[in-house]
Amino acid sequence: MARHLITSALPYINGIKHLGNMVGSMLPADVYARYLRQRDHEVLYICATDEHGTPAELAAKEAGVPVDAFCAEQHDAQKAIYDGFELAFDYFGRSSSAQNREITQHFARRLKENGFIEERAIRQVFSIADDRFLPDRYIVGTCPHCGYDKARGDQCENCTRVLDPTDLINPRSAISGSSELEVRETKHLFLLQSKLAGEVEAWIDATSAEWPQLASSIARKWLSEGLHDRAITRDLDWGVPVPADTWPELAAEGKVFYVWFDAPVEYIGATKEWSDQDPANRDWKSWWYEADDTVRYTEFMAKDNVPFHTVMFPATQLGTREPWKKVDYVKAFNWLNYYGGKFSTSQKRGVFTDAALDLLPADYWRYFLIANAPESDDTSFSWEHFTATVNKDLADTLGNFVNRVLSFSRKRFGDAVPAGKPAGEAEARLGEQIAGLLAEYEGHMETLQFRKAAAALRALWSAGNSYLEEKAPWLEIKSDEEGAALSLRTAMNLIHLYAVVSEPFIPASSRAMREAFALTDDTARWVTAEEAKALASVPAGTAFTVPPVLFAKISDEDLAAYRERFGGEDPAAA
Repeated sequence: MARHLITSALPYINGIKHLGNMVGSMLPADVYARYLRQRDHEVLYICATDEHGTPAELAAKEAGVPVDAFCAEQHDAQKAIYDGFELAFDYFGRSSSAQNREITQHFARRLKENGFIEERAIRQVFSIADDRFLPDRYIVGTCPHCGYDKARGDQCENCTRVLDPTDLINPRSAISGSSELEVRETKHLFLLQSKLAGEVEAWIDATSAEWPQLASSIARKWLSEGLHDRAITRDLDWGVPVPADTWPELAAEGKVFYVWFDAPVEYIGATKEWSDQDPANRDWKSWWYEADDTVRYTEFMAKDNVPFHTVMFPATQLGTREPWKKVDYVKAFNWLNYYGGKFSTSQKRGVFTDAALDLLPADYWRYFLIANAPESDDTSFSWEHFTATVNKDLADTLGNFVNRVLSFSRKRFGDAVPAGKPAGEAEARLGEQIAGLLAEYEGHMETLQFRKAAAALRALWSAGNSYLEEKAPWLEIKSDEEGAALSLRTAMNLIHLYAVVSEPFIPASSRAMREAFALTDDTARWVTAEEAKALASVPAGTAFTVPPVLFAKISDEDLAAYRERFGGEDPAAA
């Protein structure tokens, strides 16, 4: 079996994330990791909070607390929400860790030794009102490319173009709002990406053939525009410090590394954090440094993160001249919008993950988001669509099947799975159908096609309903009690199969379905094709209970309340 290293884009520390952040990286990574674990692969799923850079400083300033205390509090708050969504990280670290500082500084030293970092004097924006140099995100203004008037000095949130602060029209300080700015000379370190462009292009040519078009096209667009040397230090109080043993003058000035230099290194840093907890049994280097050919590395991220992960970080790794593991597959996502407008952490627009969990259990959100993942293009969240999906797929198709099968069987045959007749022609047809749909589902999961996988999972659930309607045990029992018992036993085996194969999408509900049956040593191990055809994993005589309703329908009153609380107007039509 392969060893699967999985990372999802690091969520920024500045505030609770919205549903768009969840579906664009962490949730699909979790679904994939869960599936691979069920297939008995060795999986290491790593994530962390991204704690450096101007967003952290600005958010801490707004909150009125020291930045280190702010980051510690926000890390715990975010982790609690991800636990609520049942994101099964093997480790969820912090980019402010000692391990990340150590490895980031190591990368920088190696790049300098190999001639890929140099010190340059540059002219940088200085705020007279704030009496300090302003790093990129401390400057906001109008994007010269799309006209968005809240563009940051490093990247436009609207059109995703990468910017320099001096590109902005009508720039102003994000601290004081002052436009009293001037340009002064200061020194910074530059990563000489231009010298690595050929190597990066060759690596992308050799690696990206199987990537989704979204990821490969963004990477190649960056390459086509030319790789420019990039400043990788900033004038901030919070970050990985420039090492004094290598750049004493810059260290004395308090320079820290640019967040996009140290954040990708935290994938490695967090793995070392994980390893350091149990060094006798965990070896972080076997995943990252001289990793063998069995390690397959998959990254999950939204499209605005793609350039940094497919160009800048690989350039950094290549420039060290060390055998660091580079990504094999980049699963990129478009954006999930909210009624036609963007979800936005900074503008507090849309449904945020803490509010989502306050409204409904995590499985409602997990299923809806993955079933509507923005893979091929941007998608839009609406309360109407969410309600229809929950009510039809989860409540009616799956939840109602489970409840009516178990309730009716208990009422007519007691608290154990009935025996009934041996399986007949209808059950054989059903087994073949289930095995075929399972293979389809597996194929989509293997290729990370999540919307198609959700459709195949829904088809598996629907097959059970079709079988139940065909056999109609509530009528069958009147003339053929043994036949009705067979129908219910078969349906119960379907419930157990659904419990197993639905686990990546809806883990809590899957546990409830599995635990309904008193099976010894029951696990979520994947179902083989033969087991799917036989539908006999829950033998006659197995005790069972009827779980509480798995999915409550969302009423019209609920829908109206959600729209009232969160809004539902299309901003373009307002």
